[in-house]
Amino acid sequence: MEYTIIGNAFPAVKCILSKGESVKCEGGAMSWMDRNIQMTTEGGGGIGKALGRAFSGETMFFNHFKSSVDNAEIVFSSSFPGSIIAVKLEPGQSIIAQKTAFLACEESVDVSMHFNKKVGSGVFGGMGFIMQKFTGPGHVFLEIDGSLESYELAAGEVKVVDGPHLAIVGSGVSIEIERIKGAKNVLLGGEGLFNTVVTGPGKIYLQTLPIPNVAAQIAKYIPSKD
Repeated sequence: MEYTIIGNAFPAVKCILSKGESVKCEGGAMSWMDRNIQMTTEGGGGIGKALGRAFSGETMFFNHFKSSVDNAEIVFSSSFPGSIIAVKLEPGQSIIAQKTAFLACEESVDVSMHFNKKVGSGVFGGMGFIMQKFTGPGHVFLEIDGSLESYELAAGEVKVVDGPHLAIVGSGVSIEIERIKGAKNVLLGGEGLFNTVVTGPGKIYLQTLPIPNVAAQIAKYIPSKD
């Protein structure tokens, strides 16, 4: 499969499929495609995984798109102004992403739910209790809110992040929360109560414009009903 990311601040990924190749996505991600691509809707991974996706607020089923000819085009668009990244996973390699990040992937990629086992990290860490795990081989295409910055953390290397800006981590990265110290910093600093602390080894992807932050700013300008 070949692909091109287009669209600048309003991105989409254009995939070119050979005969017999297929990609999958959650409902509503496909924007346009050639006539020679057929769609089927399936649970993918059995009823257990389907119910897990429903529990997390995602759709229970995947749409699968398979080409019957060479050089067939299909396009998946982002749902929010920002970026699309393509991550190539080797066999058995995994990444973990916020559950809103998934756009599409090659058929060979396993998509499953990932549950944050640490209560504090799940509540205050920005990525939530329920995330998505992608295991290779194959390409996975993920949505990033705003612009993207990535870091390859060495073993023991630490980055302190305002929670919602953390979008994707490698499977070897640990996620903890850290309380902001000092009453004045908490009350007057405007940074909240907690930061997210990520520790390597592994790669992390940060986003500059998290949707929750945008929603909070918009809410300030919505008149109250009272």
